[in-house]
Amino acid sequence: MKLSLCMIVKDEEQALPACLDSVKDVVDEIVVLDTGSSDRTMAIAQEYGATVAQFPWGNDFAAARNQALKYVTGDWVLVLDADEQLTEEAGPHIRTAMADDSLLVVSLIRQEIGAVQSPYSLTSRLFRRHEAIRFDRPYHALIDDSVIALLKAEPQWNFATLQVVALIHSGYEVKAIAQKNKQARAQAAMEAYIADHPDDPYVCNKLGALYVNSGKTKEGMALLKRGLKDINIEPPLAYELHYHLGNAYARKRNMDKAVIHYQGAIAQNIFPILKLGALINFGALLHEAGEYEMAQRPLSAAIEIDPTCMLAYYNLGLVFKALGHYQNAIAAYEKAIELQPDYAQAYQNLGVVWFKCGNVDEALNYFGKAIAILEQTNLLEADQLRRQLKDMGFEAPQFKVQLEV
Repeated sequence: MKLSLCMIVKDEEQALPACLDSVKDVVDEIVVLDTGSSDRTMAIAQEYGATVAQFPWGNDFAAARNQALKYVTGDWVLVLDADEQLTEEAGPHIRTAMADDSLLVVSLIRQEIGAVQSPYSLTSRLFRRHEAIRFDRPYHALIDDSVIALLKAEPQWNFATLQVVALIHSGYEVKAIAQKNKQARAQAAMEAYIADHPDDPYVCNKLGALYVNSGKTKEGMALLKRGLKDINIEPPLAYELHYHLGNAYARKRNMDKAVIHYQGAIAQNIFPILKLGALINFGALLHEAGEYEMAQRPLSAAIEIDPTCMLAYYNLGLVFKALGHYQNAIAAYEKAIELQPDYAQAYQNLGVVWFKCGNVDEALNYFGKAIAILEQTNLLEADQLRRQLKDMGFEAPQFKVQLEV
């Protein structure tokens, strides 16, 4: 079975090498469609032996992806963006799935670097090459609609989900979004689409979440509620709609409705790892409401699902601190720091807990580390913390830290 990588790119000379390095020993063919690069993107693709073609950009991701598919010759297609990488453990699982003659589409679990509140997602990026499978929707282009139509004529096909995290996506990092103005491009494309498809639950979800996150809360919530009216939505999409509504109601301080939607998200029949965002936010909401014992449940569930989930440990530390369980709080904060050594809030809260335990030297040590990190990320907060300590008659030791870029 021949596997083809299929990509659309524009000005991706920085990210493309890492993406292609991650797949070069897994795929049999690389197809790169360039939509107007002015840098070395095309040259880099050619250095990796890719079939390179050009296509004028028309503000339609689906049209570009479908054009790229025309150059693919493999039996199976793997679709990646330049800011994604294939994990090392995914390769053998992909080959096993391809050997199953009954499979048409394999969904991949993607880790969202920088999106700490929703660290994993599910995406249909691996599929059997079939003339009926095409992308639609101008942004967040999907094959789902064409696959549903195909199944009416060929109902024998099955679906699967790879049981490991297959993709690493860095596109949600603040620096990446700012550099490419992704939010503006996404909003423009989705607004144009939803004008003609006002009840499309997928776009209601994506555009609604974008609105909520950009401060247009009322408009975003209206779209999210509209998306939930579709009685045929699949559990992964229902999860996202409930999750984003939970976030919106939490911001509006409507705790009762936030709880309803977080619970609605958690109740969906999806892979547990995809529920981390709702579990973490639900736990944080319960902590804020003073329901400390209840808050431990979703946070502990998140850690059981993903023992590397830093934010779950950090929030659990907040809960233990509120309960006065200081040794448990210290252990939780230390685990959060182990997982993310530059997380200043964990150091700062460790300082608070050590103060409460009566160990001033240890407390000042952690405050000093928090200040050192904040001096490189948020000078205002660093100065505030330093002044607060000075007002209490203390001075934290100075540290030098090297943050990862």
